Amino acid sequence: MAVQIKNQSRLRGSDRIFGTLLVIFILLALSIQPVFAQTYRFSVPESTVDVYVNDDGSVSIEYYYLFQNSPGADPLDIVDIGLPTNSYDLGSISATIDGQPVQRIAKSEYVNPGVEIHFGQYEIQPGDSGELRVSIGRVERILFKTNKTQKEEPYASFQFQPNSFDSEFVSGQTKMTVTLHLPAGLQESEPIYFKPGNWPGSDEPESGYDAEDRVFYRWTSGSTNISSQYVFGAAFPARLVPEAALLTEVPFTIDSEAICPVVFCLGFAGFMAFTIYAAVTGERKRRLEYLPPKVSVEGNGVKRGLTAVEAAIVMQQPMDKILTMILFSVIKKGAAAVVSRDPMKIKVSETLPEDLRPYEIEFVKAMANEKPLAQRQALQDMMTGLVKTVSEKMRGFSRKETIAYYQNIMSKAWQQVEQAQTPELKMQMYDDAMDWTMLDKRFEDRTRETFGPRPVILPGWWGRYDPAYTGGAASTSAKPTVSIPSAGNRPPQGVSLPNLPGGEFAASVAGGIQSFSSNVIGDLTSFTGGVTAKTNPVPKTTTSGGRSGGGGGRSCACACACAGCACACAGGGR
Repeated sequence: MAVQIKNQSRLRGSDRIFGTLLVIFILLALSIQPVFAQTYRFSVPESTVDVYVNDDGSVSIEYYYLFQNSPGADPLDIVDIGLPTNSYDLGSISATIDGQPVQRIAKSEYVNPGVEIHFGQYEIQPGDSGELRVSIGRVERILFKTNKTQKEEPYASFQFQPNSFDSEFVSGQTKMTVTLHLPAGLQESEPIYFKPGNWPGSDEPESGYDAEDRVFYRWTSGSTNISSQYVFGAAFPARLVPEAALLTEVPFTIDSEAICPVVFCLGFAGFMAFTIYAAVTGERKRRLEYLPPKVSVEGNGVKRGLTAVEAAIVMQQPMDKILTMILFSVIKKGAAAVVSRDPMKIKVSETLPEDLRPYEIEFVKAMANEKPLAQRQALQDMMTGLVKTVSEKMRGFSRKETIAYYQNIMSKAWQQVEQAQTPELKMQMYDDAMDWTMLDKRFEDRTRETFGPRPVILPGWWGRYDPAYTGGAASTSAKPTVSIPSAGNRPPQGVSLPNLPGGEFAASVAGGIQSFSSNVIGDLTSFTGGVTAKTNPVPKTTTSGGRSGGGGGRSCACACACAGCACACAGGGR
């Protein structure tokens, strides 16, 4: 019995010891909880980032964040900002909280490359909001040199991924604005923007010139997630920055936490090459779309009464072809004559025919300019006015139905030419309907197919179009030098009309388009882009400059800047 009591006593003693240890353990756990289990939870209602490409090839970045700390969360005291590369000047970085300068900015322990911003006495309390602005004065090794832009000169390109926050800490949506400011000295048609990656807003940015005469591209969306990664980019002529500032090889950084495999970087380089090519292709296509969007908004019915040239505008035919259509028209009317094909020069009649249309009058005035640049600018102005006139005429009408209507006229014109039974009648039909047949995308080939190898009776105005035919002495007489007889009025026996083999005739007609394009307007995309900039410009904003900015982070999935990708990625508060 005594033994039993003794054993029970021991058990009760063990219980007391275990209970004491348990209490001590709980107290210790409670004592360390505030240190190692801080709870960050916040939202970012608004964010902006401005990226400035400097004349020396470096980049400056300005962040702005409006933080809203959640009730019940810990104070927001430190955030991390991811940087594009390790080549940054820590001394050039400054930050403010609600306008008060922070006292400590250091290399981040969590984001590489990146910096940590210590709020100090200005930490954002639970339930409160605060504005963080961070200015990063100098980051290098961001620009990448590329020759694959279908341009006449090398281009510098870059991509930028704004700082992001870890989804573990952030909630809600953000109104985000991202603005890329390119170096000063750019013409409006020179820079290129890339389609943004993963962006929930419009792919097409606002654009214009800021207060420092820099071209800028600006994207804004009110439905972004600050924890998501978005990529923006642009390219511009490399001549604007020192060649030494441009990367020509795929750069990458490696650290103990994140490795950028060479295979990934090479793959990304290929992706970047494709991205640049696609962006340039899209940008070239965009410049050729000279009709304003309102014309594409469907109205009702067909707009009848347009000339063939105006119908070509509605169809958005290439401008070198439209100008050649006008050239043929003024020559046929006797208003001008070609005196040289290479370079293309015309002689304007001293007295202009009364039946010239306004755009034909502007055309002959433009071509009368002796200086190529003045001539080209005058032709651009003429085409700009013509596009605007046609746009006004199309108001309320259906572009789709109108195009179908004039394509039908074109088809019937070709049908009449092809069904003509005699060479004389075939040429007469062709001459009468030439402006409509030129609407055909296969105009040159179809002309060659229609006339074949047989001799072609030349129209009366041919001597004013082809200097070689008249030995260089072009006449500007409005009256044809040779009349085309009808089928029932053949020339007297033994009298031959001027003719050319069909192949030579077709080649000469086609050569007029090519000569006009190469010798007068130069690069078609650039010429058309000058018109598009006035008739269908990229939407612009009247504001200028940018806001300083900020952000935070904990982890970074982007460990390298591959092929010009300036990845500034980060992950949240800590």
